[in-house]
Amino acid sequence: MNKKGTKGKLITIEGIEGVGKTSNVNFIAKYVQNAGYQVIVTREPGGTPVAEAIRGIILSDFDEQMYGETELLLLYAGRLQHVENVIKPALDKGQWVVCDRFTDATYAYQGAGRGVAIEKIDDLYRWTLGDFKPDWTILLDAPVDLAFERILKLRDLDRIEREKKGFFERIRNQYLVMAKRHPERYRVVDASQSLEDVQKVISDIMKEIIE
Repeated sequence: MNKKGTKGKLITIEGIEGVGKTSNVNFIAKYVQNAGYQVIVTREPGGTPVAEAIRGIILSDFDEQMYGETELLLLYAGRLQHVENVIKPALDKGQWVVCDRFTDATYAYQGAGRGVAIEKIDDLYRWTLGDFKPDWTILLDAPVDLAFERILKLRDLDRIEREKKGFFERIRNQYLVMAKRHPERYRVVDASQSLEDVQKVISDIMKEIIE
């Protein structure tokens, strides 16, 4: 249970590839822990054995085309497992949850990126999660060219990471639209800065969130 004995909070970290989500998810979790709260770190797609298996399918290459709607259905199958078996139980225990991507990623990637109708995503969201949503979302934002310069130095690309630049431009733009639409929970960080400078900004955000 957290130090105040209250329900936990869900913080989601969003952004395209190469913006430093992994490094900063761990930084945020450490900040929460140092503030005296129990915290778990998780990710999407994934977070449970079933959802991790689904993640493997989504990111793998196949001889047949995978449609945007197929990705959408797979994502929400895994998300339902994740929310019900990991996230909600942790929050009910007073633990804080820091999640690498969540529902907003679906609107960005499958909605803006793949062109799946937003109404379909809305319907699936309501059916599986109801009104469940993050308490806070930190968007790490950087130009697509810079983001991909970074990841090309680090690893081989998976099926989604190999998409064309326009795909990621649409995703980035959608994230920025959502940030403007939901200023009550979104905080946008310029991730084109050095990691040290990014984490200074995140520290200020976390101080606001926790206090």
